[in-house]
Amino acid sequence: MSSTPPPGLDPERLLGHLDRERPGLVGGPLSARLVEGGRSNLTYVVTDGTGRWVVRRPPLGHVLATAHDMRREHRVISALHPTPVPVPEPLLLCEDESVLGAPFYVMEFAPGTPYRTAEQLAPLGPERTRAVVLGLVDTLVDLHAVDPAAVGLADFGRPEGFLDRQLRRWGKQLDASRSRDLPGIDELHAGLGRGLPASPAPTVVHGDYRLDNVLVGADDGIEAVLDWEMSTLGDPLTDLGLLVMYSTRLALPDSPVSTTAGAPGHPAPAELVERYAARSGRNTSAISWYTAFAWFKLAVILEGIHYRYTLGQTVGAGFDRIGDLVPVFIEHGLTTLQEG
Repeated sequence: MSSTPPPGLDPERLLGHLDRERPGLVGGPLSARLVEGGRSNLTYVVTDGTGRWVVRRPPLGHVLATAHDMRREHRVISALHPTPVPVPEPLLLCEDESVLGAPFYVMEFAPGTPYRTAEQLAPLGPERTRAVVLGLVDTLVDLHAVDPAAVGLADFGRPEGFLDRQLRRWGKQLDASRSRDLPGIDELHAGLGRGLPASPAPTVVHGDYRLDNVLVGADDGIEAVLDWEMSTLGDPLTDLGLLVMYSTRLALPDSPVSTTAGAPGHPAPAELVERYAARSGRNTSAISWYTAFAWFKLAVILEGIHYRYTLGQTVGAGFDRIGDLVPVFIEHGLTTLQEG
């Protein structure tokens, strides 16, 4: 690891805090590196040369604490750690901002590989790719089988009116990013509102469940589910709809947003839905609505990124092409909604 500390984490201050709060955990001076790929909260791997741990903290300069609540993230993985849901063991929560400049928590380092694209999956071959993706579905079923009250999460969210509230929230997010005409997006939003399904019993939902938010082990099993910052109590089929969306071919070469669907052996979305339904016992007949909602939500997120790019607030490779994707996501959403 680099000898230069990454932004947002002072290894000496972290070591001092760990020595006070968890004496004996760390054996010596720490070095750290920032893990690339995170879109929101920052993730660091730290080591004393023998052991490794992971630190999570909000983005630098962040002001909206509720959107990057370390206590909430720490709470959900603490509750899920004793269950069949694979999450890293949480070790410490620090809400004293004088240590690293923001609240943070420390968890065990989980080995494994995040697969973010079809190209990364392809070397596994068809059989292993199929096993990995079906395992992703099975892990989602395990998550949705957890009784929130039994693990201390009965008050982790407000499941009543969840879908209506989500739709209104993302509609407001769209309005805040409007800078150009987007044919079809208001039609998609209105159609989702008219077709709002009745939700099944609420569960813990991850909120951003997809292959690149898990670590896959050497045996192709799911070693750890990561990035719980959007988790809450709500409609479990929103997780499935997002997974189906990310398992659909985009057919956009050189796209800055990709799915894993093009990898040989990747199960089709219909098979993922069938497996989830068979293993969970839930009625998935309205999955087209949930998938269309996922397309809408991602269209709004991408339009927000495009809007910030036009204002010069976002720099980096690929951001100049984000805006071209938004109409594609809108079209997929409208087509999917009509299939319902």
